[in-house]
Amino acid sequence: MMSLKLPTELLQTAQMTEAEMLKEIAIMLYQQQRIHLEQAAQISGMAIDDFYQLLIGRNLITLPTDPDDESNELILASLNTSLQQAKEGKLHPISELWDDIDV
Repeated sequence: MMSLKLPTELLQTAQMTEAEMLKEIAIMLYQQQRIHLEQAAQISGMAIDDFYQLLIGRNLITLPTDPDDESNELILASLNTSLQQAKEGKLHPISELWDDIDV
């Protein structure tokens, strides 16, 4: 987990909450290609998919032409997150794989 403490004066001047400011910082760093998608999501305190949707909503990235496709960066970010969870022992039994999927 990443932690960043912002000065109260800065937040008051910008008229933003800490969460809003962190989200904007994450977007800016991502746009400047200084950090990857999963790092930006982590800074913003959002799930990767939610951060990705935020970028789409702000027209900062475009959706793939096929609605069933995900961007390579989103796929890579999801794989990196899954790998990190596996390294931390956060595994789920294969028997639970289909539990929340409606057919």
